[in-house]
Amino acid sequence: MSLTEFTKKKEFLVCVDSDGCAMDTMDIKHIRCFGPCMVKEWALSAWEKDILPRWNEINLYSMTRGINRFKALYIALCEINEKYSKIENLEGLKAWVESSDELSNSSLKREIEKSPECICLKKALSWSESVNEEIKKLPESAKKPFEMCKQALIFAHERADIAIVSSANRDAVLEEWKKFGLLEHTDIVLSQDAGSKAFCIAELIKKGYDKDKIVMCGDAPGDKDAALKNGVFFFPILVKKEKKSWQEFINTGFEKLVCGDFEGKYQIEKINEFINNLTK
Repeated sequence: MSLTEFTKKKEFLVCVDSDGCAMDTMDIKHIRCFGPCMVKEWALSAWEKDILPRWNEINLYSMTRGINRFKALYIALCEINEKYSKIENLEGLKAWVESSDELSNSSLKREIEKSPECICLKKALSWSESVNEEIKKLPESAKKPFEMCKQALIFAHERADIAIVSSANRDAVLEEWKKFGLLEHTDIVLSQDAGSKAFCIAELIKKGYDKDKIVMCGDAPGDKDAALKNGVFFFPILVKKEKKSWQEFINTGFEKLVCGDFEGKYQIEKINEFINNLTK
């Protein structure tokens, strides 16, 4: 179902990120797929002992956690260009990342058609497609939801519409959520190809929800920013404390949303916990 087809059914709306929030897949995807594919695509094996940990820091263990893959790639390649190896046509990737409304493979293909001479754009697409292929090869045991996530979705879905709002690849999201029985507890899937998380939330608001009846559950600063930019609430799924976070959403967070008690003290506490967890 697309945004244009989606209609509001319930009074409340819960938006949920996928990788690193609902699905315990973020670490393994970056450690086994994203970083190694970048090293291979740009022939960086001579420096991989330094480059791979830095890639993981950018994407997993800092305030840039959860950043769009192409934004992360540009950050990493800038550092690589300065410290290790010159990256050809890096300015072309920079221009696209900073100007495009949609940072996805399909958008990148359109950009390449306009700038076929840009090697960096072509390599970025090759890298991204390789990442998707490597993710498909991950063992099934590595793709699972966090404990208590499914229970939280079932609990909230009784009184709220549930929207997946993710920057991950759509096919991967659908496959993973369907396999573990999560998809049946959602109403719409908005992934990488639908636009930014902030854009998706803004479009969902237009369906008739009051802003104080919407919460975004996420594990990354981008989730927080997308929520606050739209004037809706943010509930953090804390890195390495995911089960506890989902349990609190069931016990406290969702009830505060329903009762109109999320704003103020509770929201401030949640945001501070989130920031402290990524910066300590």
